[in-house]
Amino acid sequence: MNVSLLPRSAFSYYILLGVVVMAGLSQGLLLPLLSILLEQQGVSASVNGFNSASLYIGSFAMTLVAERLVGVVGFKKLLVGGLLMVLIALPLFPLLPGVRTWFVLRLIIGAGDSALNYVAQLWVLLVTPAENRGRNLSLYGMSYGIGFSVGPLGIGLVDYGDSVPFLALALLFLLVLIFVLRFLLAYKPESGKEHTDRGFARFSKVYRYAWFALIPAFLYGYMEASLNGNFPVYGLRIGLFKEDVALLMLSVGIGGLILQLPLGMLSDRFGRRPILIGAGVCGGLLFALVPLAGTSLWLNTILFLAAGGLVGSFYSLGMAYAADLLPKALIPSANVVASFHFSAGSMLGPTIGGAGMQHGSPFLLFLLMGSAYMLFGAFGFFFKGRTAKNV
Repeated sequence: MNVSLLPRSAFSYYILLGVVVMAGLSQGLLLPLLSILLEQQGVSASVNGFNSASLYIGSFAMTLVAERLVGVVGFKKLLVGGLLMVLIALPLFPLLPGVRTWFVLRLIIGAGDSALNYVAQLWVLLVTPAENRGRNLSLYGMSYGIGFSVGPLGIGLVDYGDSVPFLALALLFLLVLIFVLRFLLAYKPESGKEHTDRGFARFSKVYRYAWFALIPAFLYGYMEASLNGNFPVYGLRIGLFKEDVALLMLSVGIGGLILQLPLGMLSDRFGRRPILIGAGVCGGLLFALVPLAGTSLWLNTILFLAAGGLVGSFYSLGMAYAADLLPKALIPSANVVASFHFSAGSMLGPTIGGAGMQHGSPFLLFLLMGSAYMLFGAFGFFFKGRTAKNV
């Protein structure tokens, strides 16, 4: 992929960051909002969780074709397509209520958001020098985190009508679409000698050298989707108020924003692997302690801030580590694998969490999540971290 064909101006960079903010905003708002609306309609926790996972089924479907689509239509057209998919689907939620209809609409939005994230992240990965990769990917992660954190605040707009949150979000997407169409230049990747590996051969090399660096994408998707899809149900069932649920979900995002850049800079200095191990073990332990906080808003806020801060940069740190380990020609393929892992984790997260709450205990939501992060940290001690720059 020819990086000289990618956006060069600072203004183009800010437009892409705005796109990432919107992708985070849509997921940060829609997952908890729709979960609360379905809970109020008497939908079971397991069905509610599976419906939440449909967003990431759409994301997974886009992951399978994103790399090829970029090569065929270029960066700008894929961005425009993703924005239009979300923009068209949003107003249909209040017009076409129902579990089955919302399942389809979430599929569409998931595919659109995935296209936005793929294009923006690939741009950052390809143009960033290794010595600044952690910092610059952290800025990308912060942009997504800002949208993801602000999103749950839109739940309160329901008080003015069920359609208001959806219409407000659609207007914001329309504004970003206008900026992309007006100011972002069209760029298209070129095929070159670097694309010598075809099909599964590329992905085999990606897994061989960077499997540990790609697990964080799965864990981040699992955590994000579980919190957005299952935590509103968990909170309401243990006695938290709707406003408390929104505040705690905001706390996770704020924690991620606070530590995103420091962790990225520390990884530039001390290495990605030790930072990922430490953040995974400590963040997992904090998540496992959430059930002990009960309905205490202050204790939950402290735990969510700290845990969210430690694991909130997992996706960007994992991709930075993968880019350290792999040659540039394999970075687009690693991006596809990471997106696949994120989608898989996002589909499994609310499904497992919802089933655990319905058939076991509500506390299983955080015990399983915490255990997954701590297990990842243990895996890190067995990963050698050999680079593959010459393959």
